Amino acid sequence: MILSASRATDIPAFYSEWFFDRLEKGYCLWRNPFNGIDNYVSFQDVRFIVFWSKNPAPLIPYLERLQEKSIRCYIQYTLNDYESERLEPGVPTLAQRIETFKTLADKLGKGSVVWRFDPMILTDKMCLDNLLEKVRNIGDQLKGYTEKLVFSFVDIASYRKVKSNLEKHGVNYFEWNETLMIEFAEKLSAMNRECGWNFTLTTCSERIDLAKYGIAHNRCVDDELISRIAWQDKYLMDYLGIRLGSIERNIFEEEILPEGAWKVSDSLYAIRIRGNRDLGQRQYCGCVSSKDIGAYNTCPHGCVYCYANTTPESARKSSHRHNPRSDSIIK
Repeated sequence: MILSASRATDIPAFYSEWFFDRLEKGYCLWRNPFNGIDNYVSFQDVRFIVFWSKNPAPLIPYLERLQEKSIRCYIQYTLNDYESERLEPGVPTLAQRIETFKTLADKLGKGSVVWRFDPMILTDKMCLDNLLEKVRNIGDQLKGYTEKLVFSFVDIASYRKVKSNLEKHGVNYFEWNETLMIEFAEKLSAMNRECGWNFTLTTCSERIDLAKYGIAHNRCVDDELISRIAWQDKYLMDYLGIRLGSIERNIFEEEILPEGAWKVSDSLYAIRIRGNRDLGQRQYCGCVSSKDIGAYNTCPHGCVYCYANTTPESARKSSHRHNPRSDSIIK
């Protein structure tokens, strides 16, 4: 019903042709990274796609195909500024990525393009205030083009290969502690108000509670956002356990919504009647169930902090074996 494309690799940037060929064929082959077993994934019942990308420009020419198939989508767009630090050597320039963001927002609607500055990294050459200035620069340019900013604090200790790659590239990093996280949250929240962005601020899979600073825990595969985009799809709403209702008004013409409900149109609200959390994700992940069809070690962006690749070099070698007419990303 819901495809995730993909947490494991950048399908829009490098494998859009493959993905839409598979969509026409009606299935793909996906290898389970934990047991190595190949599984065929049917696209017969797909109603919604969550794309994840640092460069979704190659996706743009294909968006009309989704409309023809009555499949809706939104994009988790990771738009960081680590240009001078050379932490993301394979992505287009920041200016190009911002233009792509705006183009997608114009085509899909600003609610359908979610800004991620992810992960937040501290080094001996990039302190907390330097990092916030980078966020401010992008945020000022995305004002009016998105509704949400999602971020996480880089967790290097939990990923041995990330630590190894950073050290190999001479990056003198610092781990985040709770004091730094709170200082960052305070300053980011103030920036959101003072700059007039009015973004919804959320963290991705973070244990720390920053609600005091107006920062919530995110659901990156988000049933609320899906319902706002595709509430007309009764089959999908039933799958998600979401019920629609008519918005009532009091004598002052103020809208009355049930507790926990949200608006999906001028006259309708949506509310969960059961949970649909993806229990296969990390402990603090709030995503609802979806099927991710990506493959680790296949993204050639070359980001030196990447958790999905063993090394940038191995990912580039894997991507060279890609055949856009194959049933899997990499044979």
